[in-house]
Amino acid sequence: MCLGIPGRIVEIHHDRGLPMGVVDFGGVRREACLAYVADDIAVGDYAIVHVGFAISKVDEAEATRTFEVLKEMSQLDELEWMADAVPDLQLAEREKSP
Repeated sequence: MCLGIPGRIVEIHHDRGLPMGVVDFGGVRREACLAYVADDIAVGDYAIVHVGFAISKVDEAEATRTFEVLKEMSQLDELEWMADAVPDLQLAEREKSP
C-alpha cells in the first residue's frame, strides 16, 4: 500500500531548477520535490509527501492527526528501517558542508 506521509519542511533549496526541500518525518529527514506546492509552502509548514513528492500542504493539526493514525496502524515502520538502512547521501553531504 502506498501512503502519503505528513512531514515538516525544514529546508528549501533548488536543484537544477526544481524546488526541493528537506522534510522531517518525526525525526527522519529526507529530501522531497516541492514543485507541486512551491507557491504555497515555506520552512516550518507541513506537507503530505508521497514517493518523494510533496503533494499538498496541510496544517500542523492535520499533520499530527495523520501521523498518529499511521503510527497506530503501524504504517510508519518503513521510516524506522529507512533511517538505519538507507542513508540520504545528498542530505549527509549538505550537513558536512560548513
